[in-house]
Amino acid sequence: MAMADQPAGKSFRLSMLLYDTRYRSMTIQFIMLALFVFGVFWLLNNMYTNLAAANKNPDFAFLSSTAGYDINQRLIEYTSQSTNARAWLVGLLNTLLVAFLGCILATVIGISVGVLRLSKNWIVARLMTVYIEIFRNVPVLLWIVFLNAILSETLPQPKDFKGVDAVASMSFWDTVIISNRGIFVPEPVFLSGSSIMLYVLLASIVGIFAFGRWARTDQETTGRILPTFWIKLAIFVVPTLIVYFMMGQPIDWKLPAFEGRGAIGPDGVAYTKGIFRIDADNGIHIRRSLIALCLALSLYTAAFIAEAVRAGIMAIDKGQSEAAGALGLRQNRVMSLVVLPQALRVIIPPLISQYLNLTKNSSLAIAVGYMDVAGTLGGITLNQTGRALECILLLMITYLTISLSISLVMNLYNNSVKLKER
Repeated sequence: MAMADQPAGKSFRLSMLLYDTRYRSMTIQFIMLALFVFGVFWLLNNMYTNLAAANKNPDFAFLSSTAGYDINQRLIEYTSQSTNARAWLVGLLNTLLVAFLGCILATVIGISVGVLRLSKNWIVARLMTVYIEIFRNVPVLLWIVFLNAILSETLPQPKDFKGVDAVASMSFWDTVIISNRGIFVPEPVFLSGSSIMLYVLLASIVGIFAFGRWARTDQETTGRILPTFWIKLAIFVVPTLIVYFMMGQPIDWKLPAFEGRGAIGPDGVAYTKGIFRIDADNGIHIRRSLIALCLALSLYTAAFIAEAVRAGIMAIDKGQSEAAGALGLRQNRVMSLVVLPQALRVIIPPLISQYLNLTKNSSLAIAVGYMDVAGTLGGITLNQTGRALECILLLMITYLTISLSISLVMNLYNNSVKLKER
């Protein structure tokens, strides 16, 4: 086929940047970028000028100064004589603890509620609907304060565990104290030889993942379904117990106990009411504020996760379930082997958003006295040092780093479960 001759190209003119469609989009993008850069530069210059006029140039030296305040819940050693940087780290670890526990609990509750809402049992389905509508339509701050008040008013006080008026007792063979101050659990004391036991425990965890991958491959090739839960449980428990007794029990336990003073009766029990308190040096103290915060964030976020799970399940064609049922699979197997694996590609994207929301909502922890990074760096440290700009900037970077890390991990998982084209 003969082709028409192309017209000779015209010389470039500046007007072509606006009127020629080949250059117009690039021109507009360049202009917007220049305006954005100019705006950022103007704001930074204005901020620097105002700070210099107030003799408050940006300075992060306050991080090395003494914090001067206590933090009740902490995962690492910390005293009031520690630095502000140490307080920042303690608050960061507390935030990560809430985010980790909250995401796990919210996922378990959300998946369970989402599946049960599609149940053929009318009562169960309606109860799950009521739970979702109640929790997602009330601000999470109110749930945090409400659950903290419930734990404070309903759980026994330390004085209720001893004396003639005792109305409470320790749980799990007198090893756990559940009170309105929190939960006290045994604290492990690592003795000689405990490192070997920890190595065996890590090897057992690796073995669980290896066995799970092998069992999944075997099921895909042979169709054989193994009792993976019990086998994984045995891999996790049996080797560790064997090494534990062979090494002469290298891990001891500090059990929570009570301390008090007052009149001592003939049986050695102090009968003066109200003097008993829990010994803070024995056992691990899981504070009421942490429990209330994790429960509130988990129950609130689980309501949104449940709706995402329900949408993902309903997105799967009903014929998939019917075909699996025709093969003789039980309902729970149909859900775990056929429906949920296909629904994950719909569930994961909104699930990532809910994880991010839960992490950022943990900044409300100060409402119940839980010292997270917003309460330490963005609260007491900011007020004591007066370095508002530096503290808020570091706080924003902290939350941004946590959120981007969660997004990265979950997006990698999302890519691994999405449908692969042949």
